Amino acid sequence: ALGRPPDVKSAISNARIIIIIILYRAEVNGDGELSPHCNLNLPDPIPSFYHLSRKPISIVKVHMWVNCLCPPTLSLSSGMFGERLPLRYYLSVGMLLSGLFTSLFGLGFYWKIHNIWFFVIVQVANGLVQTTGWPSVVTCVGNWFGKGKRGFIMGVWNSHTSVGNILGSLIAGVWVSSAWGLSFIVPGIIIAVMGIVCFFFLLEHEPLLCQELEEEEGDLGHLTPSGEAVGGSASSHKEAPSAISFLGALRIPGVVEFALCLLFAKLVSYTFLFWLPLYLSHVGHLDPKNAGDISTLFDVGGIIGGILAGVVSDYTGGRATTCYVMLITAAPMLFLYNYIGQSGLATVIGMLIVCGALVNGPYALITTAVAADLGTHKCLKGNAKALSTVTAIIDGTGSIGAALGPLLAGFITDWNKVFYMLITSDTLAFLLLSRLVYKEVRCWCGYTARQRG
Repeated sequence: ALGRPPDVKSAISNARIIIIIILYRAEVNGDGELSPHCNLNLPDPIPSFYHLSRKPISIVKVHMWVNCLCPPTLSLSSGMFGERLPLRYYLSVGMLLSGLFTSLFGLGFYWKIHNIWFFVIVQVANGLVQTTGWPSVVTCVGNWFGKGKRGFIMGVWNSHTSVGNILGSLIAGVWVSSAWGLSFIVPGIIIAVMGIVCFFFLLEHEPLLCQELEEEEGDLGHLTPSGEAVGGSASSHKEAPSAISFLGALRIPGVVEFALCLLFAKLVSYTFLFWLPLYLSHVGHLDPKNAGDISTLFDVGGIIGGILAGVVSDYTGGRATTCYVMLITAAPMLFLYNYIGQSGLATVIGMLIVCGALVNGPYALITTAVAADLGTHKCLKGNAKALSTVTAIIDGTGSIGAALGPLLAGFITDWNKVFYMLITSDTLAFLLLSRLVYKEVRCWCGYTARQRG
């Protein structure tokens, strides 16, 4: 007689674990120990696909001549869901829905929909589901890496957001003047496919890997990086700490200052993200495709700035001071770019890279290393459950700026006034860090014990 048909859920789980075991063994050296470079954590490229799916509208807008709604403004509460739901499911569903709504926006072209409310509703829905991304992936990466080189590691990791912007610009630029619907459909399909990959392969934190391997292969304690057996001790059965409340996260020192700083820093960054191609098209007299291609240099600068900010903040121990110096330098550079940035191709390239580094460097540092530091602050007494909530508060507050910046730029008809708005926002961003910078300087001068966060 035939046996009972295998349970689909069990089959999928077993297949996933088998693949993880194969990958795990591939990272084990000859002595049976994990390679120090072992990294089976999948959130590394995930932010790039979120940004890839939200970038096309800035390219297509040059051709369509319409304003657009900004992505996520509702991510303040998303971290609380991330703390209470399995991150693998949370991210996978978010990526699949992002792919759906991004593709729906493009399908409006083929369905010949000319009702603005269709695009408004789709874009708002897309912004809502995209809030699942950042708090969750920062939590995953924060679970895998300690504080030692967190700035550098997360600076490199955060470059995926700029890579996503670059890919989104290039992909959208292919069809912007012919069939702009594909500029949304193709990125939508890509992020949906990666959502499926995320579902099968994402590991939320390193101990989870050891637990799964134990269940399938028995005692694998000798394979852990520390050389100690995994599980079996009474400590592994301790009750997990409860998730922190929203107000509790706000009381962590530095959260409010960095969140408000990010509001203005992200206002500047997202105004460039959504309006730079149109600015290059109008002021630089470029066609939509070339404007989109050249605008990617701003994100190239963002990669450099994010890594540089991480390295400097690791070396000095001053996250706030690093952001402060970069922001205070960005203000005059934005002024210069507005007045001399279009005087030649070499000048355009140089100014975009420099401005991208100075604008996106602090933004990258705050949303990654700073958020991870604050989410594991000493006042939490080892409760890492706050990481996603703190990240959501910081990034969610920043998303308010991400919504306001492009919106205000759409109402301002003079490009000079747009840049004055950006310079003012940049100034407010570094002023909000003054208290934290003062504390860090006092620490360096030996007045108090030097602490991060």
